Amino acid sequence: QVQLVESGGGLVQPGGSLRLSCAASGRTFSNYVVFWFRQAPGKEREWLATIEGGGRTYHAESVKGRFTISRDNAKNTVYLQMNSLKPDDTAIYYCNSRTYWGQVTQVTVSS
Repeated sequence: QVQLVESGGGLVQPGGSLRLSCAASGRTFSNYVVFWFRQAPGKEREWLATIEGGGRTYHAESVKGRFTISRDNAKNTVYLQMNSLKPDDTAIYYCNSRTYWGQVTQVTVSS
């Protein structure tokens, strides 16, 4: 059993940055493919980024150049670095790997 615990969300001004963390416990998940998603009020879930076990990454066009997924296998953690945040980035964010889902973290971008 793997538990994914997210952290790093919060309130930030437009143009600011946040780094979300998705920490796994219960099993080493360095070989797992991990995804980040978000869902804004009234909108469907949106895929943001993927990182493979070997470190290869993929980013949605909507966030490419602003968001970066990475992982630290020593810490059993995957990150989502978010820069140049916009009000449209306001959403709940969550990570996923296989059948495991994080508990979500809220990101609000507002002045």
